[in-house]
Amino acid sequence: MTTKPIKWTYLKYLFWFGPILTIMGLTAQEVAGEWSPVSLALLIAGLLIIGLWFLLLDQIAPGFWGRRSTQVGTNAIIATLAMFVIIGLINFLGVRYGVQIDLTENQLFTLSPQSQQVVRNLEQPVKVWVFESPANPADQELLENYRRYGSNLEFEFVDPQLQPELAQKFNVNYIGEVYLEYGNQRELVQTISQGERLSEVQLTNAIERITGDRTDKVYFLQGHGERPLEASDEAGLSQAVSALEAKNFTVEPLNLAEQPSVPDDASLIVIAGPKRALFEPEVQALEDYLADGGSLLVMIDPDTNPGLEPLLSDWGVTLTNQIVIDASGQGRLVGLGPATPLVTQYGDHPITQDFGTGFSIYPLAQPVDMEPVEGIQETPLVITSPQSWAENTPEQQPLEFNEQEGDRPGPLVLGVALSRQDSSASPPSEPEAEETPEAEGEETDEPEAEETPEVSPEDTDEPEAEETPEESPEDTDEPEAEETPEESPEDTDEPEAETPEASPTASPEDSPEVSPSPIQTDESESQEDEAESRLIVYGNSNFATDSWFDQQLNPDIFINSVSWLSKRDEQALSISPKEPEDRRINLTPVQSGILGWLALLIVPAFGFLTAGMLWWLRR
Repeated sequence: MTTKPIKWTYLKYLFWFGPILTIMGLTAQEVAGEWSPVSLALLIAGLLIIGLWFLLLDQIAPGFWGRRSTQVGTNAIIATLAMFVIIGLINFLGVRYGVQIDLTENQLFTLSPQSQQVVRNLEQPVKVWVFESPANPADQELLENYRRYGSNLEFEFVDPQLQPELAQKFNVNYIGEVYLEYGNQRELVQTISQGERLSEVQLTNAIERITGDRTDKVYFLQGHGERPLEASDEAGLSQAVSALEAKNFTVEPLNLAEQPSVPDDASLIVIAGPKRALFEPEVQALEDYLADGGSLLVMIDPDTNPGLEPLLSDWGVTLTNQIVIDASGQGRLVGLGPATPLVTQYGDHPITQDFGTGFSIYPLAQPVDMEPVEGIQETPLVITSPQSWAENTPEQQPLEFNEQEGDRPGPLVLGVALSRQDSSASPPSEPEAEETPEAEGEETDEPEAEETPEVSPEDTDEPEAEETPEESPEDTDEPEAEETPEESPEDTDEPEAETPEASPTASPEDSPEVSPSPIQTDESESQEDEAESRLIVYGNSNFATDSWFDQQLNPDIFINSVSWLSKRDEQALSISPKEPEDRRINLTPVQSGILGWLALLIVPAFGFLTAGMLWWLRR
């Protein structure tokens, strides 16, 4: 017989009303979107029943808490709840502090360092308008990546059919157009479609253009067999020019034989692979341009003589006209010959600061030698591997290192960046500004001392000088003349006599030059600080041509060099974003049939055969 009172026999089944009422209350709140009296009543009733159950559990089931099954079940419930709490905490931290690992070759799902820096440098809000609906997940993920690095970048996907007024405001012509809005400025970035998604390259370049407040003009020297600016049998610079224009540069050709000097609006001059020597007046014009704080990018191939030795020697740069041979074997792994160095080592410079151990390629390059020059700061940019050497006789085959024939071992420098503070930017203003505030009378006394023995206008000057000290105080002149009391009136009177009467036309011209001299000295000093000449020399121009420009870090080397020479130091000099590469494999019908038989018949048959043999051996 049972010892438990009958009134408690079926009371335990009432416990199930507690969870049921609790779930009903929560469901009612979720459906209604707010707490109503009904949902609150159901929730409270369910919680009360559950509480009463735990309070009366010992009477309903005596010894329940002391049973072994109760302890095991309680431990299981606590462990389950702890597991849910830990998983929830991990998910919360993962959403709040997400870390992504991009294993793609070109880091397609990670913003490039340049894009990250551009977004961080935004001082005012920039909004991206995508007139497409529904939003493409890939485009939305890319814009989310941008916003992670800068809160000033916003984006919005708009259906032009549902918001025609907004589409008319941006003058949208096609679905998929992407616009940038920066203050009152609007710019079309690109038109996306199913086959062409939002490009990080175009978006980053557009942000730089619309937020940039300067347009630099780059002149490419022409007339000596330099690389053409248009496409020409893969030897032109059309891709490099397009990349510069995307960075808000203006590119124009320059022929110094037709004009005597470099244009005043030039941010820098590029000399890309000249085959013939420049005229002496052209070299002199480039030297004068550098002396005035200009910038010059020189890219010279071996077996050429551009006639720039006088200019380069002043900067301590020498081109040896040797061929760099790379014997490390890295280039052969990707199909490059020994005369095409594959560089992975770079100098500590803003141009190459983010390159790490990335690759750049320089086919048929010559080393660049440097010698220290006082006042010039030089930094190697591109350095070959220790297994390379400079070949002095490349016509002899096979290519072998022979120090007796003039070969030099590596590592070798293929590019160098140099800078110089030019104190000669305003030479006339410096002596005038320094002498006039300290000794105003000395300058006027010296010519008077020369004139007085020849013309001897002392009789006319002395009476005028006697009136001037009585009418005007000469506090500044008297202490200077205290040492010679007898000669002081003559010395002090002569300049005073000449300034008001003897040379009335000259004195007003001299006085304004003397009075603002302290201000002029400050301005001249600040101009001298800003007058910095910059020069970059590469022993190769092939890396910037159309056949090699889009290879690895070659475009970044060229673009960053131009940006540094144009003195865009406040902008990001880093690795530019990369476009995804087409990795599709085009198979012939025969290759497709072989793969089909391998996947459907040969490989499964081999697996079944191996399994049958193992079963037979263990039988």
